[in-house]
Amino acid sequence: MGSTVKIEHGLNFQYEDKASAAGYGVIAGIDEAGRGPLAGPVVAAAVIVRARGFLERIDDSKKLSAKKRELAYLEIMSKCDVGIGVSGPGEIDEVNIFNATLLAMKRAVGELKTAPDFLLIDGKMDVPLPTKRAYLIRGESKSTSIACASIIAKVTRDRMMLDEDAKYPEYGFKQHKAYGTRAHLEAIKKFGFSPIHRRSFGPFGGKEGGYTVAGKPKAGIQDTEGIRQ
Repeated sequence: MGSTVKIEHGLNFQYEDKASAAGYGVIAGIDEAGRGPLAGPVVAAAVIVRARGFLERIDDSKKLSAKKRELAYLEIMSKCDVGIGVSGPGEIDEVNIFNATLLAMKRAVGELKTAPDFLLIDGKMDVPLPTKRAYLIRGESKSTSIACASIIAKVTRDRMMLDEDAKYPEYGFKQHKAYGTRAHLEAIKKFGFSPIHRRSFGPFGGKEGGYTVAGKPKAGIQDTEGIRQ
């Protein structure tokens, strides 16, 4: 097996090194942001780390402040091969959040400049690609490639939600990024759903604004990219 290469803040490339020692040459880390919110997209990122030195802290995005994430995002974008994939609220309602996340991850890999021959995936997410892979529980704390992907996905989605906040300021997306906070739930009760709210899950799943029953997603959907519900 490959030796462990330590970097700043306790992260390392041990899983990247193991894949390299097994003969794989292009290794991408994959993670997502936005599975839990009540509105907006789920965003996935795939990152191939080209150079192992970083000036900014690279870590699980949840462990970094918004300012630190932004700085790390800029460095990752300038030094790494990055792909970003998105699945919007309409698709989430159609194929469910799990399948939508898989689609976003597949799209992220497709946006890389170089096709990877090995994937390091956060969690047990069976991305519909033929590429060899390893699944890492809490992978953003174990693999620098996945940590980079977690930062890219989080910052990208947060920026998207800031844009949505400008369109729909009454919901407070700037503050909670569409997670189910008390303020967000109260806004839904008061104003109903915005066009970017997910209708299919959460405390208001299947209801318009928490009151009027809306059309529910069809069962047994098979989407165009080969994922069956």
